[in-house]
Amino acid sequence: MTSRGSGTAFSRKNYRLTTEPEKSKVTGIVNSRLLNDYLHRVFTTADGNQPAAAYRKHLTFQNLQEHLERLLAEENGSEDSRDQVAEGRLGPSTVVLDHTSGFEGLLLVDDDLLGVIGHSNFGSIRATTCVYKGKWIYEVLISSQGLMQIGWCTLNCRFNQEEGVGDTPDSYAYDGNRVRKWNVTTTNYGKSWAAGDIVSCLIDLDEGTIAFCLNGISLGTAFDNITRGAGMAYFPAISLSFKESVAFNFGSRPLRYPVEGYRPLQDPPVADLVKARKLLSYLKNVIHIGIDVTEGKLVEKDTSMWQLQGEPTVLITLAHIFNYFSPLMCKVYLVEDVLMTFLLSILERGGAVEAHPLIQQLLDLMWLLMEEYEVHECLKQLLMSLLRAYRFSPIIPDLGLQIHYLRLTIAVLKHEKSRKYLLSNVLFDVLRSVVFFYIKSPLRVEEAGLQELIPTTWWPNRFTKEGKESKEVKEESAEERLRRRAYERGCQRLKKRIEVVEGLQVQILKLLLNNKDRGGGEASRYIFLNKFRKFLQENASNRGNLTVLCPPEYMVCFLHRLIAALRYFWDGHKAKNPAALSSEEAYVPPQLFYNGKVDYFDLQRLGGLLSHLKKTLKDDLAAKANILIDPAELQAVTMDDLDEDEESATSAAQSQRPSAALAIGGALARPAWLSSPTLGRANRFLSTAAVSLMNPRRPLGTLEKIKVLTLRVEQRTREDIEGTHGNEGLLLGRPPEEPDQPITENSLLEVLDGIVMMYNLSVHQQLGKMVGVSDDVNEYAMALKDTEEKISRCPKRRRDIHEELLKSQKVFSEKLNHLSRRLAWINVTIYSKEKMQDIYWLLRVCIRTIEHGDRTGSLFAFMPEFYLSVAMNSYSALKNYFSPVNSMEELPGYEETLMRLAAILAKHFADSRIVGTDIRDSLMQALASYVCYPHSLRAVERIPEEQRISMMKNLLAPYEQRPWAQTNWILVRLWRGCGFGYRYTRLPHLLKTKPEDASLPSLQKPCPSTLLQRHMADLLRSDRDLAPSFLNSVLNQLNWAFSEFIGMIQEIQQAAERLERNFVDSRQLKVCATCFDLSVSLLRVLEMTVTLAPEIFLDWNRPSSELLLRRLAQLLNQVLNRVTAERNLFDRVVNLRLPGLESVDHYPILVAVTGILVRLLVDSDVQGTERATAVLLADPCFQLRSIQYLLGHAEPSALAAAAPATDKRHFSLHTYTEYISTEELSKVEKMLNHLSEESKQAAATTLPTSEEDLCPICYAHPISAIFRPCSHKSCKACINQHLMNNKDCFFCKATITGVDDFTKPASS
Repeated sequence: MTSRGSGTAFSRKNYRLTTEPEKSKVTGIVNSRLLNDYLHRVFTTADGNQPAAAYRKHLTFQNLQEHLERLLAEENGSEDSRDQVAEGRLGPSTVVLDHTSGFEGLLLVDDDLLGVIGHSNFGSIRATTCVYKGKWIYEVLISSQGLMQIGWCTLNCRFNQEEGVGDTPDSYAYDGNRVRKWNVTTTNYGKSWAAGDIVSCLIDLDEGTIAFCLNGISLGTAFDNITRGAGMAYFPAISLSFKESVAFNFGSRPLRYPVEGYRPLQDPPVADLVKARKLLSYLKNVIHIGIDVTEGKLVEKDTSMWQLQGEPTVLITLAHIFNYFSPLMCKVYLVEDVLMTFLLSILERGGAVEAHPLIQQLLDLMWLLMEEYEVHECLKQLLMSLLRAYRFSPIIPDLGLQIHYLRLTIAVLKHEKSRKYLLSNVLFDVLRSVVFFYIKSPLRVEEAGLQELIPTTWWPNRFTKEGKESKEVKEESAEERLRRRAYERGCQRLKKRIEVVEGLQVQILKLLLNNKDRGGGEASRYIFLNKFRKFLQENASNRGNLTVLCPPEYMVCFLHRLIAALRYFWDGHKAKNPAALSSEEAYVPPQLFYNGKVDYFDLQRLGGLLSHLKKTLKDDLAAKANILIDPAELQAVTMDDLDEDEESATSAAQSQRPSAALAIGGALARPAWLSSPTLGRANRFLSTAAVSLMNPRRPLGTLEKIKVLTLRVEQRTREDIEGTHGNEGLLLGRPPEEPDQPITENSLLEVLDGIVMMYNLSVHQQLGKMVGVSDDVNEYAMALKDTEEKISRCPKRRRDIHEELLKSQKVFSEKLNHLSRRLAWINVTIYSKEKMQDIYWLLRVCIRTIEHGDRTGSLFAFMPEFYLSVAMNSYSALKNYFSPVNSMEELPGYEETLMRLAAILAKHFADSRIVGTDIRDSLMQALASYVCYPHSLRAVERIPEEQRISMMKNLLAPYEQRPWAQTNWILVRLWRGCGFGYRYTRLPHLLKTKPEDASLPSLQKPCPSTLLQRHMADLLRSDRDLAPSFLNSVLNQLNWAFSEFIGMIQEIQQAAERLERNFVDSRQLKVCATCFDLSVSLLRVLEMTVTLAPEIFLDWNRPSSELLLRRLAQLLNQVLNRVTAERNLFDRVVNLRLPGLESVDHYPILVAVTGILVRLLVDSDVQGTERATAVLLADPCFQLRSIQYLLGHAEPSALAAAAPATDKRHFSLHTYTEYISTEELSKVEKMLNHLSEESKQAAATTLPTSEEDLCPICYAHPISAIFRPCSHKSCKACINQHLMNNKDCFFCKATITGVDDFTKPASS
């Protein structure tokens, strides 16, 4: 249909010009008799009957307008009804929230003054209109399910940040969060509400009762005998806590759940409603009645296939109808009640949306016969009503309501002109259109009909206590198998119904991504791209401003639908262009990250800030990508410039707005996701603390202004994105490493890039959050199993206990029935196999993108950090969140993907091109988690040998100046399973406690990597500088960690002994336990090094071996002495068994020390054993009783002291036979015997040494070194340790140039 201004067009001004009789022959208008019959059939009287032909006035287009006005004026007795309705009510006829004086606290109110968000602890607001007589109702659309109290209050009620509606006399409220009613006191009432529910608030001032309904179902009378009489009038009111949001409907729209006998607070537009319904009936008549010109009679037509076909008679008739109908269609009430209801009725006949072209014809008519501003307003209100109806429809078993509204949305968006207008001005600017792609999860499964859909519930009930070995799980019984299969069939039924809704949502996106509709301006896809980028920017740049962020549960659904639509177009392009890549090979080419064609806002790049990269890598950009940076862009922006910009921007904003409250509100604008269910703006900021907010130092939330070079996204055209001849569009600046092969349409690459960013913004976080329902099922299942076991063991004589156990069993069973049905819904909508494949596809996209970016060398630094984050997080999600339902191993190419991700982690955790500390830490943590699981560790072992060796070299870099704890953890995991007594999953003393989450990386069974251990040994042996720098850093960190631990347990012991304060700060306990765990892991790395490359310590031809061995011996003796002393500090703190210090015990630290000593003293060759023994015994801290303690040999004095306490158990490695092999125990015995003999001999041969011959620093060893050039002396241990950090002499501060051996002259 052509638009107004071309073809046959009728503006409202010239309708009558076409009605002149002489024009009829020219224009093809039918003869007067037939025209008269036609017009009388179309414009029937109010009773629907036509008068007999003899009494009928002859109608022509000349007198039609007069006739139509008379028809519309009939029965329009609204004046009387309006006066009648107003009785019992005080206040403006248009009811809104009172944003001038009727509020308390901080609140954000929508432009329409019907939506509100709490912005303080407990803000309250009331409406502008009150009632004192009669029966009244209003509705509240719940946008978030948190703490709110909704109801009625009087003008005298005074609220504050602690007390709200229902907390004062003469205020009454319902709270669906806590399922209670409030009027000063509180009692249980109603049901719990969820986001997407509608609460109806009813007050009967004739009977003095207040009641509430939830989604049209009455919750019963909440209050009776409410205060009435002179001066008592009740306002609708709400109190809500921070971030909570609702929207009110006082009657400005049709009530969703009207109640007979109750009036909405705001009168419906009765006169307009009658008029609109009449005009709609006339419009229906035009569609029903056809004119057979050849036969000269009127005929009934099939309405579904009606088309205008340029008939002038019909067109002029319609023009007269629309002359009156158009202004009415700008009113929200009429659009929702009349137009939307009519359009929905067209689709009710079933079939595909394409089978109902009538809607397209009607939209053509609207664009032809309505003023442009009227069409715009009508379409905007129609989409808002559809969105509201979709979001606030209750879940029913067949999801019929959601399907109904989505089908109409598709029908409207199929109309090209309407679609482009809505995309350009409404869908992302005014509405939160992402709601259309969301399927809400029912909180109350009974109302959603899940009991009928899934009649049989099931949950896993085979649990094993987490120990050193998992026991074999028993086979499921026949009854269990039947239940599970019935449950799975129910889940399949549910899945099929949800897939229908998802299919419709994907259809909407396919319409928005259409790039073939270029008639009348830019294709839909390019409008969508610009809006989509803006949407991403709002969510990326306002991470702390919750009113602007799209809720993560919406993002998850939007992501999956967008992936489906994207892959549909991608593979469609591949079908037409065989040289292009399929969606299975999709990736984002690296030039998008540096050519400036796609805006990444202020998101961090791998190499730092974009402005810094443009300066430092401008030569590389010119050489590799032929991109020259404008010198103007390289001018450094000083902090002063930023401050000036900030001040000028603030002053400009304030000068444009009339008040400070609006200035703040403007900063918090668009789109307020938490407030009104459809509107996207919250422009009024209400505050009772106005004084403090008049001139805020800085805007609220994270609204700090930063200078960002943004692309003019709104102005981009198809040519800018897709490119033309000689212009590559988004792919400008292809580096030489990138293959010259078409990938797909450039616009799809930008959508793909946006999808990756969406996952990073909030999807991953939401995927992790929803796993909580599965965890709840497991916990309740365990509780039910324990209860059933107790019932079976309960003595028959104890009936009271038996009854209590049966009650508990019933509660747990009911809860599990509810949760298992809810879990079925979540598994279908979030964790289904198809959703898992989407996330897996996204992981592979990120891997390919990173690989392509890596090949560009220095230009890799331009890649946004979120690509690496999504690669790591999507793998984590596949492994941890989807695994209970679907197995990751079944995914195609799983092994290869695992290996490619391992290669990325191994290469980039120490990549100098990546400068962000957070992303480097994330890479390190991901690698640490990777080596904890056998399948992913094997993937690391499969990467090329060169990359493996490089990874190990980076892991062995000195620990100083970098986060070393994760590095150490990785090395420990590679060793765990090989060390002395190091084959446990959980520590022996924790086995009787409640098992932790068995999926944690730290609780995986040992899976050592001998291949990577061999690489480590080769590196330490071959690189003479690497080994001492690495080991010295490990020894330094061990010294620090253990010293901190000892200092903290001293404080803990002192605090525990104080009478007046018998508790310790939990944070301090956590830090203490962390220091202990670090000490143990550092000792294990030393054990690993000693075992794999003992020559580093024992081959004294190496320059630093003796020093390393002395330092090691010194630290081992310190640890042993602190931990093994009888009745010492360590013992006392361990025996306190404080929560938070569970991991602190003798076993882990003593077996680690024992492992090092056994390797040095028993498993070495003769010369190595002698050297290790000599150094250990020479250390002044060495005590033989510490070694004896390991095998439970207590000192005689200690035994005597402990004689009365016969129940006191001494530590002994002999008690851990399940963890320590007999061979290992025999080696400890051998070591003890060896040290006993050697210490006796050393004691016998040691000659008394005069004080003059002892080292003046430590007074423990004889003088054995002399310094050059100053000739001062000390022992070798002291000077070697000192020279590691300082080159100045101890005594004279002269710079030491060399150290010579010193032997005391014989003559002396």
